[in-house]
Amino acid sequence: MPNQTIWNADLGDGTYQNPILYADYSDPDAIRVGEDYFLISSSFTNTPGLPLLHSKDLVNWKVVNYLIQNVPADRYREPVHGCGVWAPAIRYHEGTYYVFFPMPDEGIYMIQTKDPFGKWSEPVNIRPAAGWIDPCPFWDEDGRAYMVAGVAKSRIGYKSVLHVVEMKPDCSGLIGPEVKVFDGNENDQTTIEGPKLYKRSGWYYIFAPAGGVKTGWQTVLRSRDIFGPYEYRVVMRQEKSQVNGPHQGAWVDTVTGEDWFLHFQDVYAAGRIIHLQPMCWKEDWPIIGEPVEGKDYGQPVDVYRKPDVGKVEWPVCEPAASDDFTGKELGLQWQWNANVTGDWYTLTKNGLRLNAVPAEENCPYGDIPNLLLQKWPAPEFSCVTKLDLGGLKAGDEAGVISMGMEYGTLVFSRRADGLQARFVTGKQKYGPIVCESTEERQTEPGWLTAMTSTGRTDGDINADVISATEGKNREEDVVFVQYQVKRVGVQDLNDNEKGFPLEEISLSYSVDGNAYILAGVVKAVPGRWVGVKNGPFCVRRGTGEGGYLLVKSVGYRKP
Repeated sequence: MPNQTIWNADLGDGTYQNPILYADYSDPDAIRVGEDYFLISSSFTNTPGLPLLHSKDLVNWKVVNYLIQNVPADRYREPVHGCGVWAPAIRYHEGTYYVFFPMPDEGIYMIQTKDPFGKWSEPVNIRPAAGWIDPCPFWDEDGRAYMVAGVAKSRIGYKSVLHVVEMKPDCSGLIGPEVKVFDGNENDQTTIEGPKLYKRSGWYYIFAPAGGVKTGWQTVLRSRDIFGPYEYRVVMRQEKSQVNGPHQGAWVDTVTGEDWFLHFQDVYAAGRIIHLQPMCWKEDWPIIGEPVEGKDYGQPVDVYRKPDVGKVEWPVCEPAASDDFTGKELGLQWQWNANVTGDWYTLTKNGLRLNAVPAEENCPYGDIPNLLLQKWPAPEFSCVTKLDLGGLKAGDEAGVISMGMEYGTLVFSRRADGLQARFVTGKQKYGPIVCESTEERQTEPGWLTAMTSTGRTDGDINADVISATEGKNREEDVVFVQYQVKRVGVQDLNDNEKGFPLEEISLSYSVDGNAYILAGVVKAVPGRWVGVKNGPFCVRRGTGEGGYLLVKSVGYRKP
């Protein structure tokens, strides 16, 4: 299935618009190796983890790999919302690519490879302890290696502190004392975190966001000695732009000598989307974005000329969203809700087979491990998933979920007397370590049978057009589920967080792909540190051997 353009930043005239990725690639870091740019992001409990994106022009990106198959701890066989893989860093040193990633309850991990498009090494925990987060490696000219990292108050009891520690040059472990080099609690840089370490013209620079995810700014520290003391300066603020909290990302350059900065913006339900800013230098301090008159910092740009990357040809592209499941492997747009096992799915000539994985009778839909999910690809869109329910056995459930702190699920249940259709909503309360799900609510059941093509698109799941027809199921048990995201206004989360997009999510279904019945509407509320996701699932609530759901296609389009 060709992927319709949903969101692309390339304007086709030598300019681009921000954001360059309207998708939840949270806590990005990036590097340039030759003509190639690589970007990674956090993945929390979704697997495979640590998505790797590739570009040659900094504007058009594709997902090309995942760096870990599963989260390296046994407890992630179930979703542990908000935990897992936090903000990573990627670096290239003497022919090897290195990625450091934190797990706030388990430690700091390192993986490496010679080929970023291929298989990466198994994760090694180089600092097994809770509390340190956001690590970044650095090699100095003398061959010595170091790591900078922040801290998580939820695990260690304090925040806004950065440490530097020497490590073995092969990154296999830390050596020497852990030195506190900056304390944001002693100045106006509270919640400083996500540090990235660089060197230029004899200065050591630590780029670090401060002020909080939704309302913060980009700070840079500098020193002549890697262990400090460091002075600091704010180098990018929101100012008059519409980009709240512009911070946390990566400084990259081009082969022509230009400097650029990739960072995220938290837009609430859709998660943390990616922007690209020009960057210049003044008196050995960077200024990110459009310089603000009379200030020593910049503000985010909306439309700007594309980077000069030299004589490189690179197509206009975006991460895949639609899928007809004809490949040999599952598409890279998909991630599971927890660590995946090999018996969850099979790719067949007829589509993606999702097996009915056993689930406890009282397990909320938001806590099911084998939810197959992908990120929102745009601020507004429609997604139609074609499902064949013919393989379900009595006791099996399948459908499509909109996954966030408030979630909505269109569920089809196979029973002895037919297929039952329900719309289930739930809310989740998240702690730093565990998830407690509240009671779910559902509509009264309707019966999915032959449906008259009336063109009706309103009503609810008990609408008269889905009344039973002599107990007979419709031909081939095929149903179309439409998932729609529509922006309906703006919302203020609190006094300091104003003007966030307010989206409405609706799920509808049809037996012919034309006449849709509205099943229900759910408020767009993100998950813990992640944006809303959507996708199909199949579980077995009963005993005995289950059946399967056949996902024929998933098609995204603009509204």
